[in-house]
Amino acid sequence: MGLEWTDEGVLLSTRAQGESSAVIEVMTRDHGRHLGLVRGGRSRRLAPLLQPGNSLQVTWRARLADQLGVMTVEALTLRAGLLLGDPIGLYGLQHLATLARLLPERVAHAGAHEALTLVLDHLGEPLIVAPLIVRFELELLAELGFGLDLGRCAATGQTHDLAYVSPKSGRAVSRDAGAPYRERLLPLPSFLVAGERQPGSEINFRDVANGLKLTRFFLDRDVLSPRGLSLDQTREGLTGALARAFAQAGLEGLPDPLA
Repeated sequence: MGLEWTDEGVLLSTRAQGESSAVIEVMTRDHGRHLGLVRGGRSRRLAPLLQPGNSLQVTWRARLADQLGVMTVEALTLRAGLLLGDPIGLYGLQHLATLARLLPERVAHAGAHEALTLVLDHLGEPLIVAPLIVRFELELLAELGFGLDLGRCAATGQTHDLAYVSPKSGRAVSRDAGAPYRERLLPLPSFLVAGERQPGSEINFRDVANGLKLTRFFLDRDVLSPRGLSLDQTREGLTGALARAFAQAGLEGLPDPLA
């Protein structure tokens, strides 16, 4: 008697296997990051489905739990064509897949799957997706056991006027409490602070850059460096593409209010 499950997942990568098959890597909702063999995956019918960024319904079957297994797929959301034709989509997809591979195989991370899907659905909308990318990286840190505490000041316990993050503890610090140490703290963008940003107010690229600086620090220190890894140039390409999109919208940045 074999093993079988059906789940929805985002396709992260595909590689040729033999003359007509493909091995795919999907980030599923309930079964984590999973690989499987798709017979006929290079055929004219299936090849358009097996493109990175697409969401698929996958059914995995195997005789034993540690086998690669065979997958059959059905289309849910085919977004790859739009993503691969745009710099933000292309860089974003590559960067998100790289981060997803930091998660262990076959371990459910429903929050990461939900955040990944949300980002992919908005990669064509730079002003919306930029803060979502920061939130995805925060979710990834949390799923890996390195979540930040951005809800209250580490020094005073207050929940308002939070402006910094301590690089040592990963906890928020209020503006007044952090003022004497500001050069040693990381800026906390207001879109990450509950109740700080007014509904409908615009996020400028300074906010986004501060968010990406924040997540990069903790990703490098807590996740990548211990594994002997580093973020590649894909993230820099994504940051540059986002900066150009914000500049075109007239939101290239304002003087830092914390300066």
